[in-house]
Amino acid sequence: MNEHYFTEKPTSAYEVKIIKATIRAYHFSFDTVSGVFSFGRVDPGSLLLVENAIIKEGWEVLDLGCGWGLVGIVIKKVFQAHVTMTEINERAVKLAKQNAKLNKVDVTILHTSLFESLNQFNTILINPPMKAGRELCYQMIEQSKSHLKKDGLLQLVAVHNRGGSMLEKKMKEVFGNVKTIAKKGGFRVYSSSNPF
Repeated sequence: MNEHYFTEKPTSAYEVKIIKATIRAYHFSFDTVSGVFSFGRVDPGSLLLVENAIIKEGWEVLDLGCGWGLVGIVIKKVFQAHVTMTEINERAVKLAKQNAKLNKVDVTILHTSLFESLNQFNTILINPPMKAGRELCYQMIEQSKSHLKKDGLLQLVAVHNRGGSMLEKKMKEVFGNVKTIAKKGGFRVYSSSNPF
């Protein structure tokens, strides 16, 4: 059976690679493992998202599908925000908790699918699992709306010419607005504001 990084219980060989990165002037060290998205490297899409995300002090932030924790951990370190991170992959959840301790950040990390048992947030950050298919990515956008506070932002990164443009259209359809807040190397960060 082919496993993906969004498999709940990965059975692939367990290999660890440690990576170090300086992001937004802070130094980070992360353990990454096989069977989890972006093994052995900082994903350029996630990096573009954390370098350009709009976050305000005191905000409730959701990192949906956090993988080994890059986005949520960086946001918590840089901003005075309350960060919740969720992930379906058990191996990734364990790793994200480990990385949060390693980088000395206090975040909430949940093993859950999509928005199960979650409240509302000021912003939701997503690097969607494009390999999981369009329907799941669309669900993430659609379900974000009811989990955003009024004027809350959905901020999503994708490769524009590899499915990102259709996600941008979906965001416009669901929220009635969308704008590009950053672009680099084919990736774009799209942002929609919840009008209700």
